[in-house]
Amino acid sequence: MNSSPLPVRANENVLSRREIEGRIAAGQFIIILDSKVLKLDAWMPYHPGGQLAIRHMVGRDATDEVNALHSKETRQRMNAFQIGSIHGRWTNFVPPIQGGHFRHNNPEDDQDADALDSEVSSELSSRPPSPVFDVGDARPGLRRRNSASTISSAVSSIPPAAPNPEAHSCVLDARTQKEILLDQDSYPPLDAIHQDHITQKYRALNKRIEAEGLYNCNYFAYAVETLRYSILFGLFIFCLRSSCFGFAGLFLGCFWHQLVFTAHDAGHMGITHDFQKDTCIGIMIADFLGGLSLGWWKRSHNVHHIMTNSPEHDPDIELMPFFAVSHRFFKSLRSTYYDRVMEYDAVSKCVVKYQNYLYYPILLFGRFNLYYLSWEHIILDLLRPGKNRAVRWFPWLELTGQLFFWCWFGYGVCYLSIPTWFDRVLFVLISHMVTAPLHVQITLSHYAMSTADLGVHESFAQKMLRTTMDVDCPTWLDFFHGGLQFQAIHHLYPRIPRHNLRKTQHLVREFCEDVQIPYAVFTFVDGNKKVIGKLGDIAKQAKILEECQKACASQGVFSDHHAH
Repeated sequence: MNSSPLPVRANENVLSRREIEGRIAAGQFIIILDSKVLKLDAWMPYHPGGQLAIRHMVGRDATDEVNALHSKETRQRMNAFQIGSIHGRWTNFVPPIQGGHFRHNNPEDDQDADALDSEVSSELSSRPPSPVFDVGDARPGLRRRNSASTISSAVSSIPPAAPNPEAHSCVLDARTQKEILLDQDSYPPLDAIHQDHITQKYRALNKRIEAEGLYNCNYFAYAVETLRYSILFGLFIFCLRSSCFGFAGLFLGCFWHQLVFTAHDAGHMGITHDFQKDTCIGIMIADFLGGLSLGWWKRSHNVHHIMTNSPEHDPDIELMPFFAVSHRFFKSLRSTYYDRVMEYDAVSKCVVKYQNYLYYPILLFGRFNLYYLSWEHIILDLLRPGKNRAVRWFPWLELTGQLFFWCWFGYGVCYLSIPTWFDRVLFVLISHMVTAPLHVQITLSHYAMSTADLGVHESFAQKMLRTTMDVDCPTWLDFFHGGLQFQAIHHLYPRIPRHNLRKTQHLVREFCEDVQIPYAVFTFVDGNKKVIGKLGDIAKQAKILEECQKACASQGVFSDHHAH
């Protein structure tokens, strides 16, 4: 008789917090999804959204993030990676990529010590190093939160001019602490009771949205969109043949501006809800017709949706040396997305001081930067081993699309159809500058919002609403904004087709009132004023910091400091 024990099924294998911590310390990519423990090591090279999106979820309950960004079929396939389950509420770790520290499993650990270890590891790994925490406990490495009164007094006691380099850092840290306190005063508390309540209401709202059919695509609306695109492209061809090159550039720019909205829908699987079909639609639009890489956009955009407005992690706000949307960029932060330090160098110091004046002029040339980022992504993707790509033929389709674009636009239009270099330059500049409103629309919803880090215990729904705002506009202007005016709603439920976002708005308003989270919505004009005001405030801080540094240098403080 065979006395060997029966194998334990993954869903019956209950893993302790301490064991999961040890697995992460050993380099495994562990996330929690609906109380299931998933080990995603084998999936990492093939994840269509890139590896970084997963790395930012390691050690966390990623249920809401995964549900928001993935189809039901994809979520079901993820069950194949289950190695166990958990009991009770999960307390998030800080992922390793964000600075979290994890202890290896000790074979001598017993069950009695596990509870204490879990409590300690929860404290140790609940948040990366931050100026809001200091060392104030007997246990090594354990951080505690400064009290509000301590932080407030620290902020109020900061002198106008710092006497040494350490004081410069203290000024910036004190401002960071103040911003965190302001957010904590404006939004629900971060304790488990409040955040779990928000999460439950958020998931209940998702079921209501599904029941009302708001995830269903309105294909008639796309028929209207196609008619609009055709008219704009037809006007471009007519003006080009009539030698009205300035107007030709105008209509081509409008054509590109409108196309991006549908490419955005396809990137979120909001059209057919099928990954491969929507990706192909997106590549045909973005690469073949617009010269931009959908693959690059998906890789950066997925991280943006998870780490919205995080200076160290969100590529959409990492725009040094052109813009600093947070004073924290003055400290030369390291970007986990670009894997490099964003130096606050001489160029940055010069540009950031005037960024509120340079905002619109720089955005006029934003499309040229997207060309560079697109080619960089495609080349690096093709150089990557085939087995490390989500879909092997997508990069080749994108490369084909890029070559096709530069053949019809660069050679066929700019070189063959326009006779003089003056007209060519005029045509290119107008066609690209006309798309500037798109870059304004993209940045508008985030640049004026919070960049404070409230830690890994903040619910997904609260973080999205705290870092994103909507733009109020009449219904007849929806075509101009292309759904980007409902960014807060879109960040909560990215897979809702944009033609249904306005219908979803009243549901989100009710949700915000119910859970007492402020719903930020401004007119297009007021939103722009907020962005310019935020950039101007950061620019003013940059000027003050520069004056402090000059004062210190003139008094020889830096040299004295280095001598010591």
